[in-house]
Order: sequence, then C-alpha cells, then structure tokens
Amino acid sequence: MIVALTEEHEDVWAEMCVALWPELTVDSVLKLSHEGLFKNEFLYYEGDDLAAFLSLSVRSDYVEGTNSRLVGYIEGLYVKPEFRRKGIAEKLVDYAKNWSKEFGCNELASDCTVDEEGSQIFHEHMGFTETIRKVCYIMHL
Repeated sequence: MIVALTEEHEDVWAEMCVALWPELTVDSVLKLSHEGLFKNEFLYYEGDDLAAFLSLSVRSDYVEGTNSRLVGYIEGLYVKPEFRRKGIAEKLVDYAKNWSKEFGCNELASDCTVDEEGSQIFHEHMGFTETIRKVCYIMHL
C-alpha cells in the first residue's frame, strides 16, 4: 500500500532518506522537510511494515534528454534491504508514472551518479533510457 508521508512516520522516513543519501543526517532531512524541500513523499507498506519510500517532483526547468515543459521526476526511491527483490520498486515506479500523468506530464525522469551501477541497471530494467553521462568540475577562487 502506498500512502502520503505524515508527521507520524517522518522519523522512519528520514532514516530511510539517510540510507539513500548518507551525506545527510536524520535531523537535516527533517529540517529540510519542514522548510518545504520534500513536498511529495510517499511511503510503501508491506502489510504493517514500512518497507520503502518514494520522493517525487514535477520539474519545469530543463531536464536533460526531455522534450516537455513539465517532467515528472523521481527524486528518490529507497527500498529497505529486507524487502528488496519483491517488486516493490516496480510498484513505486508505476505509482510515479501515474502521479506524473495527473500533473500533465508525459515524461518521467530520474538520475543517479556514474558510479551507481546497481541504480543504472535498475533504471534500465524499469524502461528508462540513459540520456547523458557527465563529470562536473569546479574551481574555488
């Protein structure tokens, strides 16, 4: 069952966010959430167990490889290790497709880093097409 995030479960959700994005802390996730950064968060329950989360947005800025003004975007998708390989991620991607269509999007995008081979395999398995690879640089002055 997929439900919208509520305050009641935001601590467990924040822990899953840290598992996906280890550069964050539970406190920083909660702070960013309360500041409005995380707006479209969904939880997946397997029976009574919280098993996964999905973070979505609709982007109106340019999304590489797309041709649309509005693009549904999977900002984050995480399934707890003990619930993996049960089709949960596929259900969440299907949910993301339908959610995006409700906002008038006809494309769904996502990203991962160049070194995340598992995520790349997952995206390809889900039907995503790779659009670009890049390495970015910065020089502090």
